[in-house]
Amino acid sequence: MNESFLSACRSEPVGRTPVWYMRQAGRFLPEYRELRERYGILEICRTPELAAEVTLMPVRRMDVDAAVLFSDIMVPVAAMGVDLQIEAGRGPVIERPLSSVSDVERLRAIDPPKDLSFIEKAVQMLVVELDVPLIGFSGGPFTLASYLIEGGPSRSFARTKSLMFGDPEAWGSLMERLTQAIVASLRSQIEAGASAVQVFDSWAGTLSAADYAEHVLPYSKRVFAGVEDLNVPRIHFAVGASHLLEQMRDAGADVVGVDWRLPIDVARERLGSGVAVQGNLEPAALLGPFEGVEEKTRDILRRAGEAPGHIFNLGHGVLPDTDPDSLYRLTELVHEVSAR
Repeated sequence: MNESFLSACRSEPVGRTPVWYMRQAGRFLPEYRELRERYGILEICRTPELAAEVTLMPVRRMDVDAAVLFSDIMVPVAAMGVDLQIEAGRGPVIERPLSSVSDVERLRAIDPPKDLSFIEKAVQMLVVELDVPLIGFSGGPFTLASYLIEGGPSRSFARTKSLMFGDPEAWGSLMERLTQAIVASLRSQIEAGASAVQVFDSWAGTLSAADYAEHVLPYSKRVFAGVEDLNVPRIHFAVGASHLLEQMRDAGADVVGVDWRLPIDVARERLGSGVAVQGNLEPAALLGPFEGVEEKTRDILRRAGEAPGHIFNLGHGVLPDTDPDSLYRLTELVHEVSAR
């Protein structure tokens, strides 16, 4: 087992900077697009053999130091009784968005052995095949809440914030139920064999630090505390959340993901010792000439420095138009430049 990723998560010395990519298993790969011509996203997520196959695709193509389970953050939400679809080019779409306490009360608790057995089976299959660690994941409380309230992706998150500010009872009940579901989902993945987990609270960066502290952080702390006893690295990530880094750390993360908006050395200084950082090449850089990718990558590695505790990744997920060969070259570049 190549354990450089796990060592870096624990801020231990490594021979070279480990690399993996958010959304490395998915839409930019031609073999995945071919599979999608025959199967829907949720169908792939719910079929262990297909989910395992997609997870393995990027590992076969490039020398990444970790695999990330192919699934969707909305899968546990669907198991709570929510009628949803994943629309190509748009994302999750909820038929009946939540807007009141009575709506929230429709959500049921999930039972992973019953409701998410296909995820457990996919994880079990993968840990036999892989020679790198497998990362499990979940959406974060605010992000899942936003999809349920907005009915789909949003730019303003107006409905979400309206409920959060205007109906504390409904908001608290929703966050409570989502927190329980997230913990149950993460624990089932770890118990099935996942070596680390990441919480994607992707849209939490739309909140001010004060609002995040009041309305989200208490639940995020419970998510991370809910898997602490299982002793695997826990990663916390949000987009546009430079102002929340310290709070994301204080939620209980061992690793904080940083998007491309903040230099990695500034993030490391703010987070302090004992917390690893992950990131942070802008995904769109890979759509340009590789010379530019190399320049930005060398700068990130220089800024990250020699201290343990850096995992190279993008500042968000791989974009659909990315050339797989560019990602392969990037992986090799990071390994070569960072070799100690």
